[in-house]
Amino acid sequence: MTTFDDREKGFEAKFARDEEMQFRILARRNRLLGAWAARLMGLSEAEADAYAKDVIRAEFEEAGDEDVVRKLLGDLTSAGVECDENRIREALAHKMVEARRQLMESQG
Repeated sequence: MTTFDDREKGFEAKFARDEEMQFRILARRNRLLGAWAARLMGLSEAEADAYAKDVIRAEFEEAGDEDVVRKLLGDLTSAGVECDENRIREALAHKMVEARRQLMESQG
């Protein structure tokens, strides 16, 4: 019975680590995405940092990426930046890869 319990605890610990890593990757991706959008809008460094934090917070409004895409599309359009949903989703995918790479490099 202890082997089974040990195995169960091991799986639970791995699940917790995986969930934490996924959370960190999404937060990093959203920070990178916010910095990308801030550059397009011509924000100052301080404004860009605050904006990136707003994008991170937008992730928690609903499950999935729709809330982040909607925020960026609205903000970029309001700032007069020509941008569509496809361009944002493309940036989202690129920033996800970049965030994962950055975190993996910092782990190893």
